[in-house]
Amino acid sequence: MTTLADGWFTEVFQNEGTAFSLQVKRKLHEEQSEFQKLEIYETETFGNLMVLDGCVMLTTRDNFLYHEMMTHPALFTHKDPKKVVIVGGGDCGTLREVLKHPGVEEAWQVEIDERVTRLAETWFPELCEANNDPRANFFFGDGVKWMTEVDPDSLDLIIVDSTDPVGAAEGLFALDFYRDAMLALRPGGILVQQSESPLLHTDTIIKGIHSDMRKAGFEHVHTLPFPQPVYPTGWWSCTMASRDNPVRYFREEDAANRPFVTRYYNPGTHHGALAMPQFMLDALED
Repeated sequence: MTTLADGWFTEVFQNEGTAFSLQVKRKLHEEQSEFQKLEIYETETFGNLMVLDGCVMLTTRDNFLYHEMMTHPALFTHKDPKKVVIVGGGDCGTLREVLKHPGVEEAWQVEIDERVTRLAETWFPELCEANNDPRANFFFGDGVKWMTEVDPDSLDLIIVDSTDPVGAAEGLFALDFYRDAMLALRPGGILVQQSESPLLHTDTIIKGIHSDMRKAGFEHVHTLPFPQPVYPTGWWSCTMASRDNPVRYFREEDAANRPFVTRYYNPGTHHGALAMPQFMLDALED
């Protein structure tokens, strides 16, 4: 549920008894696409704000936290990623971070709602800086279906940059999708998925993700928490999985000598994210 009153946009998380607000200057855009309601606001201190079906998706100020942690830990964990697929990620920030890696030869963004990308190009152009990179490819359609049709053993990294596991995104958190992803990955391949708030969702969502990924054949599964101020509790996570790649280890020297600029990610933040809090370890070992 969201409210807009006295110059404040508020997203209310009724079931969790909490809320998050941003002071806004004005609404920049609103439309109803085939899939969802899209809104763009100009805020007082967080730059532009994108809202999908009443849920905060990103702001100019803090999106780098999410986009860097959804990409660089997995890319530096894989020994030599060449072909990357992003399922979701319509704002193009994840694509931008992926293509900072010079070794990546081909990247696909598979997004169900093209309007998200078009609005990002208008209101978040800094996130779309890599859209004209010759390695970038776009497919606008159902990512679940796309994964059933991709060639086996053809991908090095799959990044599931989706909304919450409801509606169109629900199928991206399902055992069948993980099985299809497993078939699509080459030896050493990695799947990484946004996995909600550790504080709110360890028992209800993250535990299920671990269980289903293992059922699909991913022997190595690990969740990395990281800060994300505009999401519920201000604390978010991604979960990495691989059949044969121990995802707790990464190319630390390459990460330290990365030939591009990051604002949050470095080897230290990578190590820190690998250290799951005790309550998560206890829940996931049950």
